[in-house]
Amino acid sequence: MSLFKKIFGKNTKQTEFQINNNEDFWSWFMQNERKFHEIVKSGKNIEDLFFANLSKKLNELKEGYFFLTGMYDKDTVELIITADGNIKNIVYAEELINAAPIVDGWKFTASKPANTQESFGINMNNYTFDTDNIKFFSIINEAFPDEINITLIHNDYKIEDKEQIDLGCYIFIDNYLGELNAVSIIDKMNIIGPNETTEELISITKLKSYLIWREKEFVEKYESTKHSTENDTFTVLETTTSNGNPFIAIINTDLLKWEEKASHQWFVCVNIKYDGTQNNGFPNDETIQFLNEFEDELDNQLKFGGGNLNLGRESCEGVRTIFYACKDFRVPSKVLTELIEKHEDSLALSFEIYKDKYWSTLNYYMDHIN
Repeated sequence: MSLFKKIFGKNTKQTEFQINNNEDFWSWFMQNERKFHEIVKSGKNIEDLFFANLSKKLNELKEGYFFLTGMYDKDTVELIITADGNIKNIVYAEELINAAPIVDGWKFTASKPANTQESFGINMNNYTFDTDNIKFFSIINEAFPDEINITLIHNDYKIEDKEQIDLGCYIFIDNYLGELNAVSIIDKMNIIGPNETTEELISITKLKSYLIWREKEFVEKYESTKHSTENDTFTVLETTTSNGNPFIAIINTDLLKWEEKASHQWFVCVNIKYDGTQNNGFPNDETIQFLNEFEDELDNQLKFGGGNLNLGRESCEGVRTIFYACKDFRVPSKVLTELIEKHEDSLALSFEIYKDKYWSTLNYYMDHIN
């Protein structure tokens, strides 16, 4: 037996994986899954023996992953990979789970699922957030008929504890509806106390069915909506900032007049910082060429993904901002994250992506073309 160990010991030693892609992660996980299963099922020392290892390997793959785990049933451990509401990272959590192997005793889930219990609640900061003490009503604005604007009413709302109560309500909704539904269906959400409204209040238990109905109507209305920007008119607008610096924008005025804006409900702002100190806040000729080449690259990749409309750009005080309206958040999230990594040594890039069904981000330009 000692000879066997000597000859084969090196090969049977556990390999330390360097995680470079989803396949690497799952290879590492499969090497350890029986041990992890036993740890979670026992409920003992989970943070040190499972979470610490899992967190390290997920961070090697990409920053911004979060996770939850527990027993799905008496024999099955569920591992939930979540972006914790960060729109930019949801697509990566989904791709990681889609690459997961089928493993006896495990259930792998992307994003926190909706709670299926009739009565559900959480306790935070000496407050309870549950189906008994939270109600809601919906605000319908005729000017924005497709916008889902929800107001939550917490029975014990106190203005001095607004921050804690708002956070508790958001976490409740995130878990009650499911993470993806919470960020992708509701456009606006406000939280108030029962003395701040005279609206008829609805039990929060009816919110799921209400949102399903609104979302169904929305999808049916805009499912086949498309727009080609090839023949659109772009208008140059010039003004000055409050600091007296020049400001130039090139905006697709045909799209701003489009009546089906809500079909492209995700708004993307791409910000590129440059040195404008020698040119009144504008880039020099060399930088302009570089910025234009990047914008062409971005536009080509987003067009290839489909459902992404270039609304224009503005330049001022050392920043160029490019605007897109998108049907979904996944393609622009991936494209821009990859372009930031590609150009990190030559361009100071960042981006935001958020719900804006009626493109209110561009209200300034809408006011100037009407």
